[in-house]
Formats: sequence, C-alpha cells, structure tokens
Amino acid sequence: MPYFRSVMSQKKVTLIGAGLVGSLLSIYLARRGYSVDVYERRPDMRTNRMSAGRSINLALSDRGWRGLERVGIADEIRKVALPMSGRMMHGVDRSLVYQPYGKEGQAIYSVSRGGLNCVLMDLAEANGVTIHYNHRCTGIELANAAATFEDTSSGNVSRIEADRIFSTDGAFSAGRLQMQLQTDRFNYSQQYIEHGYKELTIPPTASGDYAMDPNALHIWPRGSFMLIALPNTDRSFTCTLFFPYEGEVSFKSLDTTEKMLAFFRATFPDTLDLNPKLSEEYFSNPTASLNIVRCFPWTYSDKLLLLGDAAHAIVPFYGQGMNCGFEDCVVLDQLMEQHGDDWSAVFRSFESLRKPDGDAIAELALANFIEMRDRVGQPAFLLQKKIEARFSERHPDKWIPLYTMVTFSPDIRYSEAWLEGQRQESIMQKVMALPGIESQWDSTETEQFMLGQLAASS
Repeated sequence: MPYFRSVMSQKKVTLIGAGLVGSLLSIYLARRGYSVDVYERRPDMRTNRMSAGRSINLALSDRGWRGLERVGIADEIRKVALPMSGRMMHGVDRSLVYQPYGKEGQAIYSVSRGGLNCVLMDLAEANGVTIHYNHRCTGIELANAAATFEDTSSGNVSRIEADRIFSTDGAFSAGRLQMQLQTDRFNYSQQYIEHGYKELTIPPTASGDYAMDPNALHIWPRGSFMLIALPNTDRSFTCTLFFPYEGEVSFKSLDTTEKMLAFFRATFPDTLDLNPKLSEEYFSNPTASLNIVRCFPWTYSDKLLLLGDAAHAIVPFYGQGMNCGFEDCVVLDQLMEQHGDDWSAVFRSFESLRKPDGDAIAELALANFIEMRDRVGQPAFLLQKKIEARFSERHPDKWIPLYTMVTFSPDIRYSEAWLEGQRQESIMQKVMALPGIESQWDSTETEQFMLGQLAASS
C-alpha cells in the first residue's frame, strides 16, 4: 500500500523537474548553501536511453553560455558542443548558399538535449543536489510549500515540506497546473501551431566522416515547411522536419513509403543520398506537437516560482528556449544577490522583469519560423541581410542586427530586441523598396537614407 512520509529541513528547497533548467537551477541554489531535492517524473536518462525520435538537438548561444559560466561549468559543456558559424541553405536544385550568423568568431553551438541534460545532472549531484527519479508531482499545498509526489515505480506517496518550491517541469508543468487550480485570476493560454516535428538522422559517411559541413546549421527552406540538420560529436547529424499535421502536403498525406519517398525526391533530393534508413525513421519515429504557453503570475507569495518552459514555453525556431531558461537562472541569481533572503522581493522582481522578455521571445520565435522556412532562400532576403551587415559594420553604435541582439548580445533584453527589431524591419522595408537597390545597396546614398530613417524614427 502507498504510504506518506514527511520531510522538513532548514533552507530546504524542492525543485519539480530535472530537465535542463531544473538541473542548472539546482546547481545555482546548491552553490548558495541550500539543501536541494529535485523530483523528476521520468527515469534517470543516464541509465535509460532516450527513445528514438525524441533527442532533438538544441542551439546553445551566448545567453545560455552566460548561465553556465556563472556557476563555472561552461568548460564541461564545451566538451559536448559543436560550433555552427552560419546557416547553410539547401536548394531544391541541390545548390548551397551559406549565410554567417554574425561577425567572424561568433557561433551558436549544437548540443544534444539528452547529452547536455546528463552532464548537468552529473554536475548537480557533484554539487550536493539529490535527484529523485520516477517521482510524479500530484499536488502542492501552496501556502506552506509542501508538495506530494508519487513514486511511479513503487506506488509510494511522499509529502515533502520545504521553504519554497521551484517549478521547472516544462510546458506541461504540474506546478503551473496547481496555480491554475488553486488561485484566482491566474491567466493562462496554450497555443498549438499547425506544424509538428519529426526527427530524422544523417549518419556519418562510409569513411566515418561528416556527410555535410559540420560547422553550419543546415536548412532546407521550402515555404510553408522546412527541414533542418545539426551536427553531433559522433559525426552524424540530427535532422528535424517541421511539417503541417494536415493538408495536401502534410504528415497525414504522406502515409505510404511510396508517397514519402516521392515527396523527398522532389523536395529534399540530396537527403535521399545521405540517409539510407529514411523510410524506416520516418514511419517509426513519432510526430510531436509544438506549442506556446503564456501565463501570469509566475509566483505564489514567496512559496512557489515558475521558471523555464513552465512559465514561458515557446516554439524552437529562434533556438532560444533553452537559452531563455538558462537566462532565467542568471536573473534569479542576480536578484538573490540583490535581495538576499527577502524571497518576496526576489519572486516579485523576477516575474516583473522576465514576463515581458518571455512574451517577446515567443513572438520572435514565431516570426523566425517564417524567416527560416521561407525568406532565407529568397535573393531579396539575402540582399537585405547584406545591407544590414554592412551598415552595422560602419555604424555599430546605431544598428545591431536583430539576430545578433537575440543570439550574441545577452545584455540586451529580449523585449528590447523585439521592439528594436520591429523598428529596423520597418526601415528595411523602405530601403528594399528604393529604385535600383540591387545595384546601389552599398552606395553612400543608401547609407545616408538609412541614417535619415533612424533619426526620424528615434
């Protein structure tokens, strides 16, 4: 029969969820002297391999690196990260167009979600954190920070008391659910986009080498959908097909091997040469949904705080979901430094600061999906980016490209980047409409026009 046990200690915190954000946050809290127990509903992924088709790669950029560096663990993560200095666009005609992400030396880094999570859990335990696996949160007493967990392997139930609870349990957060069920005026929305995703792979070549450039994020932009590929340390690539669930061209319509292969042959022809197990993977790997979560407040008194996807789940098209979650840890740590043990002030300041940024990166990620699947392959888009890069190089104090603000400028808030990006896009629409811009893109006249537009919009 299930039983209850009650635990209480000084400076004790409970974390729900041992994913990327939960594991990193546990290190921050342990370093500050807290007794940290993390409860994770899944088995220990270090001894239970992640199921095929669910190990989607992530892009680690400057905001995420800052989160790792602040607790001195960045060097450990660099061992499992691969630099990607730009996008490589694959045309239907097998042509390749490369677009650097930023200035020379700037790169985003491909990391395996599962591999990174395992390293973070190792580091958390090395810092004195205790992680309890197969523990599903079934309830929270918000007023006194007590949580109930069911051990799914034994059926035993535990009631865990702590000073406070941090809910870092993802887009389908149990902590957030308790806020919805128990509090008044809790705002919550969940938005699914019409696209899902399916993981595929490109193995190493027969000689054991990478089949494509390993220092690029590969994109097959096709208008209303796209395929991307990120490199792995074993010289393979993890590919992700972002594709409509339903419609004339969709997961639903490609329901036979013949239809799927004919579609790939016409749409992604070079991938057929690169993945001999394409049919097997396509039909055996699951199709997963993509959703956006917006909610508020993120706190209950000084007892519970939502962080990461539990507070602001986004679609993955700016590569910022993990980076945003790691930045949550940085901001929280800064506020702990500022306010000390005044957790009411810490929690209030955190949600006040981060809510606008969570909303902004959600909008940026949606907008970037359109850019990646459609615009990156268009000559006008490539010209626009070339104009922006030149202008930014000549006037770095006046123009930082939006991608650079989001990806390589952690001191610029997402909300600030979103507003400035809208202003820049408005100016660039006028620039691209100038007569003869294709031949005059690097002229003094174009530069002066942009300076004038900046002055007028400031």
